[in-house]
Amino acid sequence: MARSGLGGGWTCLFANDCDKLKHSSYIENWDGGHFDERDVAEVCANDLVEFADLAWASFPCQDLSQAGTKAGIGGGDGAAVTRSGAVWPFLNIIRGLAEEQRHPTILALENVVGLLSSKGGADFRAICAALSQIGYRFGAVIADAAHFVPQSRPRVFIIAVRKEVPIPASLQTDMGKGPWHSQVLLRTRAALPLEDAENWVWWSPGEPPAKKGFELGEIIDLSDEADWNTDEATERLLGMMSAAHKERLAAAKLAGRPMVGSLYLRMRPNGKAGNVQRAEIAFGPTLGCLRTPKGGASRPRIIVVEGDRVRTRLLSIHEAARLMGLEDFILPPNYNECFRLIGDGVVPAVVRFLADRLFEPLAKHAKVFINAPADRKASA
Repeated sequence: MARSGLGGGWTCLFANDCDKLKHSSYIENWDGGHFDERDVAEVCANDLVEFADLAWASFPCQDLSQAGTKAGIGGGDGAAVTRSGAVWPFLNIIRGLAEEQRHPTILALENVVGLLSSKGGADFRAICAALSQIGYRFGAVIADAAHFVPQSRPRVFIIAVRKEVPIPASLQTDMGKGPWHSQVLLRTRAALPLEDAENWVWWSPGEPPAKKGFELGEIIDLSDEADWNTDEATERLLGMMSAAHKERLAAAKLAGRPMVGSLYLRMRPNGKAGNVQRAEIAFGPTLGCLRTPKGGASRPRIIVVEGDRVRTRLLSIHEAARLMGLEDFILPPNYNECFRLIGDGVVPAVVRFLADRLFEPLAKHAKVFINAPADRKASA
């Protein structure tokens, strides 16, 4: 999906994922001749034979997200290996390329916002330290897909550029500011050691789009022909709500217009009784973040309220694809496989925005400063 967002102006030289579903999806959408199915830990710098303008890493989020194990990224020395620790083999590849002076001009590392607070900020600081040591200046932006599509999906993007590349003043700012630099990011940046803080860049992508490409009402099928739950199933879901969410439902019934919202099942504390499964709803111009399905609890559902009439159902594959901006992307027809891909994915419109505002200006500006073949290609 990062490649989809970069678009046809970029040529991919090398792609890697050991997940068979992601491999099959990739070759469904593009020529897979440059796709390496090995674990990233088995890939070395010698496997990348050309110079790249950009190397992109969307590394696993399971150990960083609120819904995950919170095990963090482990150690760069291979200690305490975690799934999210796949970032370390990626950085080792970049380090190997740097030793030969052919490391990419730009790096982009994408993950959930939980990366900033993981292990009290230690994981983020460790990545920054590694980037400094390899020879990059770096900064981070938090981009919520809600600026581009009707889905709330905030992600942190660490963007790094080789130290010898001058950064145009138009691409940076003197201090962090909204909407790209949250208070959490400001605090995390303030905690960097001096030697790494000196390499920090406050990236300035400019203003987000004034309007989304499409609205929520254009996506959700409200017709009776959609695969709605039975009245009994809907009543069971409504009965799992806390008092606060029942109040939200009551307010929606009085709105005087159809109200479309998201519905998720969550495990919540229930005093001495331990955890209990709750149905939680939210109404607004965007739906909640699409996630990978786990045991059915986190499967995305919608709730539609029209006066006293309340309907619920699973979000359809077509609706989920639209919420990601993946109209022309070939997704697997199996429901769980489709949502596993989408839950791990990045919204292409966000990638295109960052490419337009940062990656492409940086890559073009850098060509006169880096000793690389004149016919070098760009890489996703």
